Amino acid sequence: MLYLELIWSFFKIGITSFGGTSMIPLINSEMISHGWMAAAEVSDIVAIAEMTPGPLALNCATFAGIRTAGVLGAICANFGILIPTFTLTFLAAIFIEKFRTSTLLEKLLTGIRPATLGLVAGVMVTLSMSSYVVHDAISIPALLIGALDVVLLMKFKLSIPKVILISGVLGIICFKLLGL
Repeated sequence: MLYLELIWSFFKIGITSFGGTSMIPLINSEMISHGWMAAAEVSDIVAIAEMTPGPLALNCATFAGIRTAGVLGAICANFGILIPTFTLTFLAAIFIEKFRTSTLLEKLLTGIRPATLGLVAGVMVTLSMSSYVVHDAISIPALLIGALDVVLLMKFKLSIPKVILISGVLGIICFKLLGL
């Protein structure tokens, strides 16, 4: 039954999100509502999924499935997340010529873009709460690491893997070695 629940949960995520960070609130909701993970664990899985190569959806489904029900759970979660994608891609391929010149599609995309931006903003707030709030207080070291990340990415144009590595080392120093 757990495997069917994983397929169904990730099917719902796949069918109602547009990939990338827009699916994080849905993953968070499904994992917490089923009692499979706590919010902090979901945040960790998203961080790992972002660091590993490949699409966020598959990485999250893989890690969440393994965490919940082992390798078979990962296969079920991936199957669930891919069913909508395969189905929609197949249907889009059939009607691609009609969609290419459709003004209705252009208007639809104009409405979807702001909604996606709102979902990303919501994800930022949710992840910020689990990343910057420790024991019901704002973590100054975590905020400083986050601010440093922005500077390294925007001003110094460091690559994302380098920034992740620097942040990880600073996190180990601040939270494990110094106990902040």
